[in-house]
Amino acid sequence: MIHENLLNYFEESIQSNWELKALSDYNGTSFLYKDVAEKIAKYHLLFEQAGINQGDKIAIIGKNSAGWAVSFMATIGYGAVTVPILPDFTPKDIYHILEHSDSKLLFISDFIWPNYNADQIKGLDAVFSLETFQLLADYKGGFQEILDKIDLLFKEKFPAGLTNKEFKLAKISNEKLAQISYTSGTTGFSKGVMLNHNSLAANVRFARNNMPLNAGDKILSFLPLGHSYGLAFELLFPFSKGCHITFLTKTPSPQVIMKAFSEIKPNLILSVPLIIEKIFKNQIIPQISKPAMRILLKTPIINEIIYKKILAKLTTVFGGEFKELVIGGAAFCPRGEAFFKRIGFPFAIGYGMTECGPLVSYASWTEFRPGAVGKPVDTLQIKIDSSDPINEIGEILIKGENVMLGYYKNEDATKASFTSDGWLKSGDLGHFDKDGFIYIKGRNKNILLGPSGQNIYPEEVESKLVDMSYVMESLVVMRNKKITALVYPNYDKAKSNKIDNETLYKIIKAHRKELNKHLPAYSAVSEIEIQEKEFEKTPKQSIKRYLYQEK
Repeated sequence: MIHENLLNYFEESIQSNWELKALSDYNGTSFLYKDVAEKIAKYHLLFEQAGINQGDKIAIIGKNSAGWAVSFMATIGYGAVTVPILPDFTPKDIYHILEHSDSKLLFISDFIWPNYNADQIKGLDAVFSLETFQLLADYKGGFQEILDKIDLLFKEKFPAGLTNKEFKLAKISNEKLAQISYTSGTTGFSKGVMLNHNSLAANVRFARNNMPLNAGDKILSFLPLGHSYGLAFELLFPFSKGCHITFLTKTPSPQVIMKAFSEIKPNLILSVPLIIEKIFKNQIIPQISKPAMRILLKTPIINEIIYKKILAKLTTVFGGEFKELVIGGAAFCPRGEAFFKRIGFPFAIGYGMTECGPLVSYASWTEFRPGAVGKPVDTLQIKIDSSDPINEIGEILIKGENVMLGYYKNEDATKASFTSDGWLKSGDLGHFDKDGFIYIKGRNKNILLGPSGQNIYPEEVESKLVDMSYVMESLVVMRNKKITALVYPNYDKAKSNKIDNETLYKIIKAHRKELNKHLPAYSAVSEIEIQEKEFEKTPKQSIKRYLYQEK
């Protein structure tokens, strides 16, 4: 166990940053740290009056918002266990998760609640609004009476008002369960990942020591808080530093995000590759692909001037005041990675999984290596399950402070996820370089078998294909024992260049010949299929591969 404690981080941050802005909804509600403290104190009075004990489960469903953040911190700060649930799940799955998790209370967004049948929810004591704190359903009875007297109880406890010296959170040891995360996954039903306080504190500690944020800095939160990546690095870490976090509260399209960047001017940006790649393809590639520009970029001195101008423009696109852009959740396209490095754009790469809360490895932009996902964080050991971890690909195995306790009420799945000597099986395949940087080749379950039994890593083929013109997204699958690439075209770029769909599809299908020049013969693509609709994705924007596999 590490010495640092998550609730100590929160308590000290609230006490030290009492008058600073803490949480805001984009163009909406805003709270100072002292406002958050008062709301947390009232939540705790509710929990006490309702008979909630430390270790009891409290679920949260909703899009990113100040209310979501307050509910989470009030729950964990009381010593109860949070159950953040992604709103993308179907109502049927959510009914199951609420019952499976043994949740006693549910906080849910007002716009989501009408989609649920209160009579089908089992095991809960009550349901409350994330936005207004109002009672939406009372299964146990007496909750409205409790709500009606919360303000009176608060005044009795703090007659002169709550001060920063009086604000306290529960004293919870690091080995205690903090959170159960039901992963989105791509196959089967989700499993509840049990993370203790130690795992969350280890993630926050690493971020505090390695990512550039200070009290008063600004964060734009648009990754789903129900997912461990967004939760750890857009809420827990910046809140522990006294930052001002603004929640987008809208669907994070590149256009919406870019507008928000220009207004909020965040000091640190966290994103999944898909969003950054769309900005790169729509904002940068059209500029550098023009014939005249390609000639100028080959001219010494002039190309440096052009790269500096592109860097300045790209910096402005992201608000102009960020210190670093951290990319994680999936592989970043090699062309974008190489271009960002060439112009000196400050981007960092991280790798993680929900079972580690989530961070596994990281490299700042000054340490970046092409194709790598950084080095193991200081609280983890990582090894490659192969006889030669530098030259031979194997499964990435993990052990240390960040690793989950197991899957909630699922001993079989827990046992299957660890080796006999206690290493967590990541399911990811990779290797080290001589300096300990990790290179991921793909997912174990995604491997395709070539005609003579060779291992084909579809992610490697996809990374080459998405760098080709007019390819927005790609997915490589096996169809009729032949390797097929599914491609979703960049329709916006084609439209701006006045290219009709028939011509567009011919251009994309013609990429196959060039693509295969860069692939071993056994992994050559036999056919390219056009996807007219965008691929269906998980909440963290990973393509749901299982929907496109051969039936």
